[in-house]
Amino acid sequence: MIGEQLVANQEALVARAVLRDIRHTPQKARRIVDLVRGMRADEALNVLKFAPQAAGADVYTLLNSAIANAKQKNPAIRDASELWVVEALVDEGITMKRFRPRAQGRGFRILKRSSHITVVVSDTKTTAKSLSRTSQRTQTRNPKRSEKSPLASTQAAKGASN
Repeated sequence: MIGEQLVANQEALVARAVLRDIRHTPQKARRIVDLVRGMRADEALNVLKFAPQAAGADVYTLLNSAIANAKQKNPAIRDASELWVVEALVDEGITMKRFRPRAQGRGFRILKRSSHITVVVSDTKTTAKSLSRTSQRTQTRNPKRSEKSPLASTQAAKGASN
């Protein structure tokens, strides 16, 4: 399993829950997930309970499921205050394509996006490395903006000499 291999302390408990093909756009779901990443699980539940966004209720249910999974793995855990939200991911799901009729016989495409949401809880706050799927380098389409790219270092040297 992904989370169990990446926790710094090998005795640490890691439980995850995944919600697939939920009908919220990934961009809007990430706004909610960013609120609770790194928080204690009980505080995250309180934040999600009163979040005005529509995805908040679904992420609240998902976090409850991850907490229940952790309690199932280790019955010694009494409540959510002993757990941390160590990782929360939102990935893009399927996109349904629909057409809306417009003037003069045209049709405009409507994209109905969905997302996959993953929540990982652990009894320790720190992990060995990030559980996210992105690399440690800054990912950007423009190599000039990346700090670790060779182009950026040469341009920084040119800028320092001017």
